[in-house]
Amino acid sequence: MPAADLDRTDLLLLAELQRTGRQTNAELAERVHLSASACLRRVQRLEREGVIAGYRAELDGDRLGLGLQAFVRVQLARHDAESVAAFATRVNDWPEVIACHALTGDMDYLLHVAVSDLEHFSRFLLDKLLADARVADVNSSFVLRTVKAFRGLPLPEA
Repeated sequence: MPAADLDRTDLLLLAELQRTGRQTNAELAERVHLSASACLRRVQRLEREGVIAGYRAELDGDRLGLGLQAFVRVQLARHDAESVAAFATRVNDWPEVIACHALTGDMDYLLHVAVSDLEHFSRFLLDKLLADARVADVNSSFVLRTVKAFRGLPLPEA
């Protein structure tokens, strides 16, 4: 899919929405120096074109009792289409997995896992991940502290 054709104002809107998504259209329009109606039209166009994929609240895992995060590298035993599709289906059923990326290199997937504690992680690893016959190897790294967690995307200079 080709990149969207974005002008300076679109980039300002996107940057502002990534920084503070919960603001009124009037506040957004003022911040990017547009009228409220022009701002709304542009945001609706960006939504229609799929540049803005959705809106969500950013939650604090610690406050929700999900204080342990890990990155788990997974290697599959087989790489045929059926095994890959079945693993992807299983991963999507596991609520502990908050992101899954297919990789190049010696491991096939990188899972970002959020759990309550080490016991919860152990149950996830043994009862779900390693219980899957398609999994040949796993390697886990625990998050000690988060240095940067901006969840937006880098935008070209507006």
